[in-house]
Amino acid sequence: MLVSTVLILGANAGIGRALAAEYARHRYDLLLAGRDREELEAVAADLHLRYNVSTHTERVDVLDYDSLESALAACLAACHNSLEGMVLCTGTMGNPDAARTDINEARRMLDTNFTGSVLALNIIANHFVQKGKGFICAVSSVAGDRGRQSNYLYGSAKGGLTTYLQGLRNRLYHHGVHVITVKPGFVDTRMVFGSGKSALVAAPEAVACDIYRAVISRKNVIYVPGFWRFIMFVVRMIPERLFKKLRM
Repeated sequence: MLVSTVLILGANAGIGRALAAEYARHRYDLLLAGRDREELEAVAADLHLRYNVSTHTERVDVLDYDSLESALAACLAACHNSLEGMVLCTGTMGNPDAARTDINEARRMLDTNFTGSVLALNIIANHFVQKGKGFICAVSSVAGDRGRQSNYLYGSAKGGLTTYLQGLRNRLYHHGVHVITVKPGFVDTRMVFGSGKSALVAAPEAVACDIYRAVISRKNVIYVPGFWRFIMFVVRMIPERLFKKLRM
């Protein structure tokens, strides 16, 4: 019997690593992809030992557009037709202050969170269309729900990703492929290091558990933790004439 494999793109990151452990715990084989191959191999070896699942790693950099298609082709080939789904966890908060004046920092934020991520999703989506089944889950952000002065470049990229996923979900539904949008708030990872402990900061393991359940339940959009749905509803409802006066 062929064991199902899940591809986690961005498995170097906190949410990606936690998701890898969550899927391994549920007896899925894993294909871990990201920029740091050495780190990925360490994660893969640990999960193989702990859960006795098959693990494989591939180097994939969503900012290397020239090699992105071939890198993802290598991922698909390594799965030997066992790929059940893909979770995209790529993203960077970057330096929002520097990005206002540094075009290279702004481009890195926009390309990582939107352009590179979308190009990778396009490639994987076409694979699942041909297969006629599967799932795609992508980590966006609550920051994409409304532009705020503190992180509007990051938020605009994530907002664009959310819109892309809406269209992709509509398209792939007719091909038997399900698309899930995940909107986390603050998660205790390297990306938000220095934000301090707070009731609003979630553990990546808890977020991974919520994402796994959302995939199994075939949800369309989830906020993690769930209370962010209500927080962002309030934020979206603030009239623009008042909102622009706030320092958020």
